[in-house]
Amino acid sequence: MIFESAPKRFGGTFDVEGKQARVAELEAMAAQPDFWNDHERAQKLNKERVSLETSINHVVEVENSVEEAEVLYELAMESDDNSVEGEIVSIVTKTTSELGRMELRRMMSGEYDHCNAVMTIQAGAGGTDAQDWAEMLLRMYLRWAERSGFEVQEADIQPGEEAGIKGATLFIRGDHAYGWLRAESGVHRIVRISPFDANARRQTSFTAVTIDPELDDGVEIDIDWAKEVREDTLRSSGAGGQHVNKTESAIRLTHWETGIVVNCQSERSQHKNRAAARKIMMARLLVYMEAQQEEERAKIAAEKLKIEWGSQIRSYVNHPYRMVKDHRTDHETSQFDAVLDGDIDGFMEAYLLSNAPERS
Repeated sequence: MIFESAPKRFGGTFDVEGKQARVAELEAMAAQPDFWNDHERAQKLNKERVSLETSINHVVEVENSVEEAEVLYELAMESDDNSVEGEIVSIVTKTTSELGRMELRRMMSGEYDHCNAVMTIQAGAGGTDAQDWAEMLLRMYLRWAERSGFEVQEADIQPGEEAGIKGATLFIRGDHAYGWLRAESGVHRIVRISPFDANARRQTSFTAVTIDPELDDGVEIDIDWAKEVREDTLRSSGAGGQHVNKTESAIRLTHWETGIVVNCQSERSQHKNRAAARKIMMARLLVYMEAQQEEERAKIAAEKLKIEWGSQIRSYVNHPYRMVKDHRTDHETSQFDAVLDGDIDGFMEAYLLSNAPERS
């Protein structure tokens, strides 16, 4: 039988029993009356429990799918019935895909791969076309997040002057969100017939995407906010009603030494915007400092090339042919519309596999 060799239990990433034991331990700790006395520790342990439960559910779903396929196969063999062949193939295909994603999650061994992500989108060279392209990328990532079950919170959206957006900052939260999305960090180029050109000429536009980990509340960086960071309060832009138009609730932080700038205007409260902006600033400074410690300043400079010709990680071509190609992995597809509708897992998987550490 084709399923006889399928294991009922797996080791390592698939160690359900070990993870269930840890969940039981965490639940017992949460039941103690003094559990919430240390709020930060309690939050960290609860986050660990949720992560473990999510991992357990993934494995259980795969095991259940394998068992379902086995049962269908056995019934088909006993009754000489080929009518369920399509259903079996569908189950096996879906299960194989999920096993592949679980294997990729196993490769996410970076210190912050398990974290939520902070995504920044910035329109580059190309004027109105670039701002429209930035909004198209924003929609692509929102669709991907929706399909993948991730939660999205907008921190800042800067509308374009004529169309699209100048930039946006998002929190994307879910299982290994940073581990998945770090594949998207870089310059994205589109080639198309410009919808803003009366002569319908071909236009090339660029947008930069930056991915940072959202740090846990317990992670702190020693920053003298008064001396090292300039804070500006601004009126929020875009939709938001009378409150947004009359109240300077938006926050802009500028780190003097590195030049890192963070905007946040999603909340009505200036206090909440300041807290969110500081969290993003700490994440970006942590990434910068780690790269500096690893003597990768040259790499950082290379990755932050001008958002224009020669610096793109991926090209989206809609004219004269239709293709999306990642220049780091050579992964490509002709499904241009599907990609812009959020079907970008193939690009992420190719990047993760190309950067996976070698097994000993």
